[in-house]
Amino acid sequence: VTYLFRRPPLQGRDAFAVSHPRLLTDREDVTTLTDACPEPPVDGALRAAIAEGRVSAVNLEHPRWQELLAPLLPAGKKRVHLLALGDVGSTLLTGLRLLGSDCISSIGICDVRPGFAQRWAFEMNQIALPWDYDTMPAVEIVEPSELFHCDVFLFCASRFVPDTAVKTGDVRMAQYALNRELVASYARQARDARFSGLFCVVSAPVAPLCRAALLESNRDERGRMDYQGLTTRQVRGFGLGVMNARAAYYAKQDSRFAAFLTEGRTFGPHGEGLVVADSIARYDDALSRELTEKTAHANLEMRTLGFKPYVAPALSSGALSLLLLLRGAWHCSSVYLDGIFMGCKNRLTDAGVEIEQLPLPPALLARIRETAEQLRSIP
Repeated sequence: VTYLFRRPPLQGRDAFAVSHPRLLTDREDVTTLTDACPEPPVDGALRAAIAEGRVSAVNLEHPRWQELLAPLLPAGKKRVHLLALGDVGSTLLTGLRLLGSDCISSIGICDVRPGFAQRWAFEMNQIALPWDYDTMPAVEIVEPSELFHCDVFLFCASRFVPDTAVKTGDVRMAQYALNRELVASYARQARDARFSGLFCVVSAPVAPLCRAALLESNRDERGRMDYQGLTTRQVRGFGLGVMNARAAYYAKQDSRFAAFLTEGRTFGPHGEGLVVADSIARYDDALSRELTEKTAHANLEMRTLGFKPYVAPALSSGALSLLLLLRGAWHCSSVYLDGIFMGCKNRLTDAGVEIEQLPLPPALLARIRETAEQLRSIP
């Protein structure tokens, strides 16, 4: 069942799974993450279809709305392409090679630096189970012109990564200006290629780069918005997974935070503005803010030891979260919501992207609103 609605393009999601009747409204903001949205009148047949997970919402105002009627990804195993094999990209590739055989057919890798792609294709294809040599997805080198001949594109490139001497401040946002130009150039390539798959941002800062990719891909040669580029459902950010894992790490270290392991949630970006809730059912604002502070700055703790914090992000945010997405399972990633990319628990269903809706305490919802405004203020 397709539910058609009207809203100016990019002022909210252009297509999504309708998991509850309260989503059948033109309104979209952070309250979409809650179960407190007003519910419009819905007849019995539509209500039943929603309960069965058979309803997709599509924005009739989008000039290419008919393209949104088709599933985002094809059935079966997916072809994945990965750009840039630095610390994060190579670690992410390792995770996908080892764990992705059930949902990835092959992995194409690309790096503009001489020898990098050759090195990792050589290494990865020598990882195999004895006497079962075709179990893992093959790793192949692809040319820059072939980057968008795939179902899933992973952007792991970066023009600037602070070295280990940097131990204070917002290290992730320090990379934004140069990485924004880089992601914008590849987003325009995706536009030119009429790419219809997932454009996944792994490089920092994830949420602002997602927004830049979406907006720049939808500008014509004169810089005017024409909505002929990536759609909101295509762009996804992978940064929240490691924040969720880090919060769990600290919850295991300190019994005061133990409720997070069974009742906690994370929202927002991979960095400043992160929101960790120790518990949805028994929310403690002071404890949650303390846990947020520890989680958001865990990267600085690793830098104090003299190492770059890339292994956990590449695996928790990157490989594991992407594989959960491809399997249709709940995971942490950033999705488009009311003009920004908000990290939350979500999953990709046959009907589209489904965002978890919870009874969020007012104090927690206020923190998420503040984060949303911070993200909105980033140019």
